[in-house]
Amino acid sequence: MDLDLGQVRAFVAVAGHLHFGRAAEELSISQQAVSKRVARLEAALGVALFTRGSVELTGAGRRFLEPAREALRAAEAAVGAVHAAGRPLRLDVWGHLYGPARTVAPVIEERPELDVELGMSRDLPAAAAALLRGDVDAAFGRVHPPLPDGLAHRLVRLEPVDVLVAAGDPLAGASGVRPSDLAGRDLWFPAAADRLDFISRFCEEFGVRAVSGGANLGVEHLLAGLPAEPGRITLFPADAPLPGAPGVRAVPVVDPTPLYAWSLIWPRQAPHPMLPALIRGFAEYGRRHRWLEYDPARDWLPGEAPPPTP
Repeated sequence: MDLDLGQVRAFVAVAGHLHFGRAAEELSISQQAVSKRVARLEAALGVALFTRGSVELTGAGRRFLEPAREALRAAEAAVGAVHAAGRPLRLDVWGHLYGPARTVAPVIEERPELDVELGMSRDLPAAAAALLRGDVDAAFGRVHPPLPDGLAHRLVRLEPVDVLVAAGDPLAGASGVRPSDLAGRDLWFPAAADRLDFISRFCEEFGVRAVSGGANLGVEHLLAGLPAEPGRITLFPADAPLPGAPGVRAVPVVDPTPLYAWSLIWPRQAPHPMLPALIRGFAEYGRRHRWLEYDPARDWLPGEAPPPTP
C-alpha cells in the first residue's frame, strides 16, 4: 500500500503528545483534521493505532511508530536533497556563556538527514538582523520581545537555573535556596546588564542587584570572578557542565525555580527546506527529555507563561 505522509505525520504527532488537541497545535491544523487523518490511516492499515476513550497506543500503534518516524525522516531528506541545492542550513547560536550548543548538538546528531553549518551571533538583535538579511537560515538562543516582524520562533527548552556562590558563602552547603533569599545580593555577570533580559528581569522581580563584570571571557572567567567579592553570586543553567572550580558551589534555586527559555527563530519568508526537519527534531527530542515542563506554581519565567510558539 502507499502511505499518505500527511496521515503518518498526524499519527506521529498524536503518538508524541497522546493528545489530539496538542498534536493539532504542533501541526497547525484543526483537531478535526488530525482525527480524520488518523482514522483514514487506521482504515488503510486495517488496524486500530490508538485506544478509544483514553488516547493510548495499541500494540499495532507501538510497532508502527518508529517505522513511521523513519518514513517521515526519509521524506524530509528526499525533499531537502532536491531543493537545498547542496547548501547546508546555516544555524547561528547566541548566549554562549550558557552553552547553547549543548541543546542543539544532540538534536542534530540524532537526525543524519540534517546538514547544519553552525555559526555564532553576539546576541538576539544581531541574530535577528542576520536572519532578515538572509545571512543565516535559523538561530537559537533566548528570545524576548520585541522580535522584528518577519521572524517566527518556537520555544524548544525550559532549563532550570542554579545559583553559583563562592565555596565560603553561607549558602554553599544548602540543598536549595529561594530567590527571595537572594534579595540584596550582588548578581555578577560579565556583560552589560541592559543586554541581559533574563538577568535584568530576575533582579527586578526578586530584589537582587545586577552588577556588570565587563567583557564575557568565558565560563572560567565567570567562575574565577565569584570569590573576588564577598557575597557575589551569579546564575547558571543547572544542566550545563562547570569546569573544575574548587572555589565555587552550585545551589539549586527553588520555590520558585527560574527557567531559562531557549528558542529557535527563523524567517517566515522562504525558509530553508531542512527547517521543518530541524523543528521536528527539537520537538521529538524535547518531548522525550521533558524539555518543556512548566508549572506556574513551582517555576518562574519572566511573565506569567512560556513565550508563545507559532
